Amino acid sequence: MSLRPVWCESLAARLGQAEGGRPWRTRFAPAPTGYMHLGHLVNAMHVWGIARAHGGEVLLRVEDHDRTRCRPEYEAALLEDLEWLGFEADIHPVSSFRGAPQGLSHPARQSQQGGRYASALHRLDADGCVYACRCTRRDIAQLVPHAPGEEPRYPGICRDLRVADAESWARRVRLDPATFSFDDLRLGPQSQSPWRQCGDVLVRDRHGQWTYQFAVVVDDLIHDVDVIIRGEDLLTSTGRQLQLASLLGRETAPLFLHHTLLVHADGSKLSKANRDTALRDLRADGATAAALLGEAAVRAGLLSAHRSLTALDVPALFV
Repeated sequence: MSLRPVWCESLAARLGQAEGGRPWRTRFAPAPTGYMHLGHLVNAMHVWGIARAHGGEVLLRVEDHDRTRCRPEYEAALLEDLEWLGFEADIHPVSSFRGAPQGLSHPARQSQQGGRYASALHRLDADGCVYACRCTRRDIAQLVPHAPGEEPRYPGICRDLRVADAESWARRVRLDPATFSFDDLRLGPQSQSPWRQCGDVLVRDRHGQWTYQFAVVVDDLIHDVDVIIRGEDLLTSTGRQLQLASLLGRETAPLFLHHTLLVHADGSKLSKANRDTALRDLRADGATAAALLGEAAVRAGLLSAHRSLTALDVPALFV
């Protein structure tokens, strides 16, 4: 039996056409730092299910900005998993990535968009928002008191430094004190103050790699993403991303929906870092796509009892 979440009742009213009369747009944006597991499947079900049920379109993006952890074999595997599950993107489908393998340009593969991010950083720098920072994560963790698992707030150590040669240093964006309020499509009204929460945001690390917080904001602006559907673990990132988007000139803020996470018995979320069972391994053990979709739906609270599902069945869970 379907357990239609209460928050679904307002989706039809709040999700309409985007500006210009086009369908509203969301995205599925995995990072190829490991193999897809049931947690990623729950996210895919929310993304495609809500989009298909309420007139949206899905863009596929590969968030491989972290060159130290991302691997071509992980990207190939996640594309294969999406096909096997039956999830096909409207914009930049799986076939487009296969037609532009690693090393060839693709507009939705972050590792190949350095010029895009550099241009956005230059714009912020021209507005006086950017400064060079020599602090490492360890430096900040040692200087800023914080509880285990808590994000330490960057205290602005390098904010007013003036150095002649800092090209190899990281880059941060100044965040003025401001409060950003948004109405999460599932969790309701939220309010965050990024300046108090995290301090000035790191946008490029000392190795020259663009950070998640910056790359997704730039890409969501360029890709015309109207609705961001992701897990609750990223809720705290929302305020700072809204502030970065505002600094970059985004006039209409995206809507957000943060869905529940799959967790272990101890409350920890499923993680590629913990080597939680990958979909590819479950497939090798004989699991079918329909069975895994059904299991994910039960564990996400979308079904009361297990039954087989196809990707075409998923939208009915959100209406």
